[in-house]
Amino acid sequence: MTIAHKIKVLVVDDQVTSRLLINDMLLQLGFTNITIASDGEQAAKIMRQQPHHLVISDYAMPKMDGLVLLHSIRTNPATKKAAFIMVTGQGNRALVQKAAALGANNVLAKPFSIEKLKAAIEMVFGELL
Repeated sequence: MTIAHKIKVLVVDDQVTSRLLINDMLLQLGFTNITIASDGEQAAKIMRQQPHHLVISDYAMPKMDGLVLLHSIRTNPATKKAAFIMVTGQGNRALVQKAAALGANNVLAKPFSIEKLKAAIEMVFGELL
């Protein structure tokens, strides 16, 4: 059994296609415990009810963007240690700096490959295989 089987992942994106692509990549990497949220508010609720080890969240979403979600996770004692990878279609340095300042473990620009996702996750959890 790989470490990926032990990690609970929350994927947050308002775009169905993006959620499906990330979910598929995670399955290919050996993750089996994946929860999907369609916006930041839903993700924050899920994290309050059942904290996950890793959150992969889009930045631009209705109701609650990725930075607000990240802040809510980092300020909650029950979830503050969760790894957080921000995904964005914007190559915006200011956004990357804000995400880092709030405690994001990594930022990935869309579109990204399965290799880049794996590398971003391994920066936090070590080798997956």
